[in-house]
Amino acid sequence: MSVATESAPATVKAYLKPIDSEGLAAFAAKGRANPGSRGTNKVHTVLQGMYRSLSYVGDHEGVVVDEPLHLFGENTAPAPGEIVLSGLGGCLAVGITAVATWKQVKLSKLEIFLEGDIGNPAAWGAGGAMKEAKDMGFQAIRVKVLIEGDASREVLDEIVQHANFYSPVANSMRNPIPFDIALG
Repeated sequence: MSVATESAPATVKAYLKPIDSEGLAAFAAKGRANPGSRGTNKVHTVLQGMYRSLSYVGDHEGVVVDEPLHLFGENTAPAPGEIVLSGLGGCLAVGITAVATWKQVKLSKLEIFLEGDIGNPAAWGAGGAMKEAKDMGFQAIRVKVLIEGDASREVLDEIVQHANFYSPVANSMRNPIPFDIALG
């Protein structure tokens, strides 16, 4: 009696669509050559009514922002603080992807979960609690990163920590920045 041997099925690993590594290297070289270079992000926000607004960025469709029902909005879209967290998540995803590409690590999974503790007892300054600026806005942010790729857990953690350190949005949230507001 002969014993048939079955070969184990081959495991196929699907990787996320990569970015242009040569373009990234050229962009990095440009930054090293001119470390003081800056760009400007521009957004145009138009209130539609109640708390619902559309924010226009470049040629893209408007990003809808609203407040939940318990904050007198219509709950038709994410709240402003949630949009801020989504910007942070997007920035971290970009940075993690860039650092992984730089380190020649192929990613097969990247998910970022963000939570931010925020309150509004000041009622946007419309007669609520008297608060100091430092006591308003996000008081704590927690980020959990699920990442998989063709590198060890230690290398993946280094990539995440490096991207966090250099994240423009994370650093905008961590560090005081000049802020000016005026009538147009």
